[in-house]
Amino acid sequence: MLNAILTACAVIGIISVVIGLVLGLMSEKFKVEEDPREHQIRELLAGSNCGGCGYAGCDAYAHAIVHEGADPTLCAPCHEKSKIGKIMGLDIADTEKMVAFVKCSGNCKTALDNYTYSDGNDCRIAYSAPGHGAKKCVYGCCGLGTCAKVCPYDAIRVIDGLAHVDRTKCHACGLCVSVCPNRLIEIIPERASYAVQCSSRARGKDVKAACSAGCIGCGMCRRVCENGAISVTDNIAKIDYQKCTGCGKCAEKCPCKVITLRHTS
Repeated sequence: MLNAILTACAVIGIISVVIGLVLGLMSEKFKVEEDPREHQIRELLAGSNCGGCGYAGCDAYAHAIVHEGADPTLCAPCHEKSKIGKIMGLDIADTEKMVAFVKCSGNCKTALDNYTYSDGNDCRIAYSAPGHGAKKCVYGCCGLGTCAKVCPYDAIRVIDGLAHVDRTKCHACGLCVSVCPNRLIEIIPERASYAVQCSSRARGKDVKAACSAGCIGCGMCRRVCENGAISVTDNIAKIDYQKCTGCGKCAEKCPCKVITLRHTS
């Protein structure tokens, strides 16, 4: 009986050794050498696997750049694109730091409600409810935090019914932009001193009937801007950051105070 057990153990041991040797030889024979450029590029990418580039994580994107000719400038959080270009033998300029900005001032104190909404915690579902959600302003922030849930950098908080972006944490990956049903979030230069914190396209009287902090499209900001950096389209002011010098005259003259000084907010 003992001999039979020892024999079985010996056979199993020999088979295990043989299988191990075969697997080792096969792995060496069929080993796929990784291009060292993949590792170098991965080190330059954000590393959050946010998917903002359109690929399934940073590894997949680095592989696509090296082996599939993917556009090497798709990683918004990466500001050293010139180094990626150098690795790939391309002339690529570095990009300035960008951040997300919520174009809405309608918090619980300023925005009026049509009804109480309590069905779920997803802005996209709330937007499909009657009137595009509970708030009277159909263009405003739902305040349910779908953007905060998808942010891989924990850069968004919902405070008093309104989403706020912590620009010290934001990497401009764009995931929050993609899930906001009202298209309230835009990516703007981090250096931008001022921004229009409203997206309502309603006329002045209707704006004020829904939110005391909305832009009425009066055009005062456009008239005082000496650099032609502000336009008013569909009753909402918009800043051209390529022209804006941050003088602040638009914010001073805005009767609704929806043009905000960003580095104090």
